[in-house]
Amino acid sequence: MTHPTRTLWRTAAAAGALALTLAACSSGGSSGDSTGDSGSGGEGGTLTVWAWDNTVEPIAEQYMAENPDVTIDVVNAGTGNDQYTALQNAVAAGSGIPDIAQIEYYALPQFALGGALADLSDLGAADLDGTFSPGPWNAVQSGDGIYGLPADSGPMALFYNTTVFEKYGIEIPTTWEEYVAAAQALHAADPNVYIANDTGDAGFTTSMIWQAGGQPYTVDGTDVTVDFTDEGSQKFADLWQQLIDQDLLAPISSWSDEWYQGLGNGTIATLTIGAWMPGNLESGVEQAAGQWRVAPMPQWEAGESATAENGGSGLSVTEAAPDKELAYDFLHYATVGDGVAIRIERGGFPATTADLESEEFLNKEFDYFGGQKINEVLSQSAADVVEGWQYLPYQVYANSIFNDTVGQAYVSGTTLTEGLADWQEKTISYGNEQGFTVD
Repeated sequence: MTHPTRTLWRTAAAAGALALTLAACSSGGSSGDSTGDSGSGGEGGTLTVWAWDNTVEPIAEQYMAENPDVTIDVVNAGTGNDQYTALQNAVAAGSGIPDIAQIEYYALPQFALGGALADLSDLGAADLDGTFSPGPWNAVQSGDGIYGLPADSGPMALFYNTTVFEKYGIEIPTTWEEYVAAAQALHAADPNVYIANDTGDAGFTTSMIWQAGGQPYTVDGTDVTVDFTDEGSQKFADLWQQLIDQDLLAPISSWSDEWYQGLGNGTIATLTIGAWMPGNLESGVEQAAGQWRVAPMPQWEAGESATAENGGSGLSVTEAAPDKELAYDFLHYATVGDGVAIRIERGGFPATTADLESEEFLNKEFDYFGGQKINEVLSQSAADVVEGWQYLPYQVYANSIFNDTVGQAYVSGTTLTEGLADWQEKTISYGNEQGFTVD
């Protein structure tokens, strides 16, 4: 399995993508052509789904087999930001808008506020409280509306190469203080070994701040506050700066060939990452099969069990979809119904509490991880996600300038604290330029 639901890496600037957000907000939604046929959900019809996740097509095929009067066209319109740009362009043009779109959690507020997505509350989503784990369920809500159903989740955990830690007699860290000590010990034992790689990543940074209890973004409609001076942000900056200053992080970009090689040969010893990672290790790091294990995410205070989400996406019905009942029926099938089993079978990590808590799911042993029941760790992480996190309604843009701001701490004398201050200033300015009220 590839990495269909990872988030925030390689995000490029969406030029002009926010230009229509507030305009659409005032117009009460998009209008225009869609490929869906009008009619009720029980009378069949045609749906177009934009999704890059490779499980959506087999789910659609099974749904069509059970509903012969329905035709579903699954289109890969690009991954992540490429699709978001295409979707914004379609909304602006008022034509070519899909009925359903896969949208990562960090990007959903932009489309919800812009009126591009349908509120699913009255279609049945309002009755699903408790169906999904807290992080994803919170992520698909904006204001008083529900603008998608979670397809998967990315609760974080510590993936580690047990062979490396055993070789040097180093304990698996349970706190971030222990993590720094382990990083120092590993690199001292072998200068070619690093506890992790990092060249600056917006998604990882915000997830770490999230776990630390930070809430740098506060959003109330078009009123936005950005503040990276809060305690959680500073906890992360102070700790991670130690690793940067002491050259304890491999200067290797994630998802590069060098990164896969480092994960395979033991020179990158851990990954603090979302629960969707196992399939990527199994397919991309075959030579290290049996060496990797999963442990709870290190804590800021010993004895705590706080985690954060890193990645994941939902499926949303667009406001332009003529047959929202049919679109929602497929959405429900894919994210709550029989489609969930297909996703799990193909390596997806579910957002549904029933699956996360099932004995079959929890007791599954993974050969790649030495027979460990890794879902026990990952499912607990999903339950322990810190509540209250919000993304900006223009997070796609904010992440696109991360390397020019916070990322400078990895390549120059700039500190993370200075980089966060620069990121804050630039995202505030941009938001005000787009018509938000940001301070």
